[in-house]
Amino acid sequence: MRKPPLTLEQLRVAVAEGEIDTVVLALVDMQGRLQGKRFHAPYFLDQVVAHGSEGCNYLLAVDVDMNTVDGYAMSSWERGYGDFAMKPDFGTLRRVPWQPGTALLLADLEWLDGAGPVIASPRQILRRQLDRLAAHGLTAYAGTELEFVLFRDSYEQAWRRGYRELTPANQYNVDYSLLGTARVEPLLRRIRTEMAAAGLVPESAKGECNLGQHEIAFRYDEAVACADHHVIYKNGAKEIAAQEGMSITFMAKPNEREGNSCHIHFSLRDASGGSAMLGDGPAHLSPTGQRVLAGLLATMREMSLFFAPNINSYKRYQPGSFAPTALRWGTDNRTCALRLVGHGQGMRVENRVPGADVNPYLAIAALVAGALHGIENELELGEECTGNAYDDPGAERVPGTLRDALTLWEDSTAARDAFGEEVAAHYANMARVELAAFDAAVTDWELTRGFERL
Repeated sequence: MRKPPLTLEQLRVAVAEGEIDTVVLALVDMQGRLQGKRFHAPYFLDQVVAHGSEGCNYLLAVDVDMNTVDGYAMSSWERGYGDFAMKPDFGTLRRVPWQPGTALLLADLEWLDGAGPVIASPRQILRRQLDRLAAHGLTAYAGTELEFVLFRDSYEQAWRRGYRELTPANQYNVDYSLLGTARVEPLLRRIRTEMAAAGLVPESAKGECNLGQHEIAFRYDEAVACADHHVIYKNGAKEIAAQEGMSITFMAKPNEREGNSCHIHFSLRDASGGSAMLGDGPAHLSPTGQRVLAGLLATMREMSLFFAPNINSYKRYQPGSFAPTALRWGTDNRTCALRLVGHGQGMRVENRVPGADVNPYLAIAALVAGALHGIENELELGEECTGNAYDDPGAERVPGTLRDALTLWEDSTAARDAFGEEVAAHYANMARVELAAFDAAVTDWELTRGFERL
């Protein structure tokens, strides 16, 4: 069993010695955000450790602005907006170095009446797919690479300016530039070191192409731990930036330049702990590895809702960019949606479709579901793409809009078989809510084109 970064006994000692006075209990919502409560540490130890806590069940039934919306079976005015039980997962307990005197842990959601887990909660969705995978004697490992754009404006300043005319932390493309990244190294270093102190394993930081764009990479881990680290890092990086009077956005496409990706590295291990994907077949893939890639390709379009969950997600897929549009696979080929990388036991597939706005639990769950679809149906892998996948006229494409992705999701037998009717309906409604809000909005683009000239 994994040793938590901070044990419960260590927490008790730290509270008794006055080192920790606050404990944050957080759940993960549909958008992949942390929501929850801050507890006075002695109360947490006296009451919450034994009994857990509660949170309103609308936390899995609101839009990104926290508006209550219609269409969710689990939570509504008719049902009275009751509570979930928030059950602490003590394996996630850790210090929060960027918030003095604070510890944090994640919660799993259960129904108060004892009916069991809330199956539409992101952590539970991922766990269910991992249980299916375990029945085949397989374990999933993943690593997420989150890009962000950093601005020298605070979040409050950005809000007041309507998120326009902000000052990027770099004025030119600093992809791999040590000189350019040195300009913001104090912030990048603080994020790396404080995430390490929180129990994450940072690997590196590098500049990217958009103005002020950077990436901090963390070591791969078992699937749930990877997703846990992803959401803790994402929330913490924003908090640290805010403390420094700056702001970070993980929007998939924050402006007309390069978007923010979240490449997900994914591999399977067998019961012996070795790679289940390594073998003597094409590109050194085992039969299992070939079926995994075939399953991922076969389900990518209909599960796009879990890889690209927002209106803005689809603005990132531009021809000739490093955001893939062609659903092909290739060895170390960045034009493909699935890029096979690594050597020997480190062989893995990099899914280049998700943007930085992705919910990691849902995206990794979709990867596991796609892999199982290929394994269980013994799908055959098509030919490798060795050229520019963008120019392949026969390649299937990533859906062009959230509306297209919703249609594919609702028509998908594979998605319903993998996730169940309740989950499928819940996240279809999330997409419908976003589409309705967007369709009702009057955008700056419309005003500029139509205010005077039409």
